Amino acid sequence: MKIKWFGHSAFLLTSERGTRILIDPYYRFIRYRMPSVEPDIVAVTHNHFDHNKIQAATGDYLLVNEPKEYIREDVRIRGFKTFHDKVNGEKRGPNIIYRFQMDDLTICHCGDLGHLLSEEQVNEIGKVDVLIIPVGGTVTINALEATQVMRQLKSTITIPMHYRTKSLSVVG
Repeated sequence: MKIKWFGHSAFLLTSERGTRILIDPYYRFIRYRMPSVEPDIVAVTHNHFDHNKIQAATGDYLLVNEPKEYIREDVRIRGFKTFHDKVNGEKRGPNIIYRFQMDDLTICHCGDLGHLLSEEQVNEIGKVDVLIIPVGGTVTINALEATQVMRQLKSTITIPMHYRTKSLSVVG
């Protein structure tokens, strides 16, 4: 499996068989620029401009944008309803955590998770091999909270995302 980061929360997962999953495409966002991508699957964690620009994808793909189960090719996907804040979405709305099962691995992309997980959510998600999690704080969980979620999900590998870089100089 290959994991490629395009900045912010956008990733491309490519299975050993070549199935390509584009997660949270932003098209143009500050100074980040995504290349043209022709995925088999596009997953959107929530409906904010910096996560839902499906126009950045080309070709015929399966759109994954609900907290339910999807199966395509060699990939099994399940979405779990969470929130973008600590007040059940009242400030920033809903968010979907996606669990991707492919190549005998479980990859979990947390989108703009804004809270710690409940025991029920942890049990539903299950064991995670690779956790992709926001660490920036302000509009998502911060690094300390991300560490707690890592412990909750017992991830083997963790990839931080959604944090400030030279290409992302604004907060919000």
